[in-house]
Amino acid sequence: MTGTQGTARIVTRRTVVAAAGATGLAAALVACGGSDTPAESAAGKPAKPDDGADGGPGPADALAKTTEIPEGGGKVFADQGVVVTQPTAGEFKAFSSKCTHAGCAVKDISGGAIHCPCHGSQFSVADGSVKAGPARQPLPATPIKVTGDTITLA
Repeated sequence: MTGTQGTARIVTRRTVVAAAGATGLAAALVACGGSDTPAESAAGKPAKPDDGADGGPGPADALAKTTEIPEGGGKVFADQGVVVTQPTAGEFKAFSSKCTHAGCAVKDISGGAIHCPCHGSQFSVADGSVKAGPARQPLPATPIKVTGDTITLA
């Protein structure tokens, strides 16, 4: 065997492997969709949008019902990194749940304050301002939207 034949065999193998890979990729892309038909569930039935029309949880970014947020208090949504408060009846605010002192997650709300368990910082439920240090910066506001009785991320 000469050097040229050995190179041809390597190129041929690479070509075959590349062609097989491209064919597999094309098949995977076709299987993943891209058509104009509605998405289907695992059971083969058309998937329904999670719009809350069937009494379910509502939009994917829904945080809570307004009745879940106590007046003068709030609720921490750790997975979304947000704390939602109701400083006065019907007024809802949201802030980052990350303490501006050392980055710990705030834990609870009581006495009109959002409490950080790491070093004792406290923030106002009305505007996120510092009520007690060591934090020096307020909690950043997070945009939310209240539609009817549902609170969502804006």
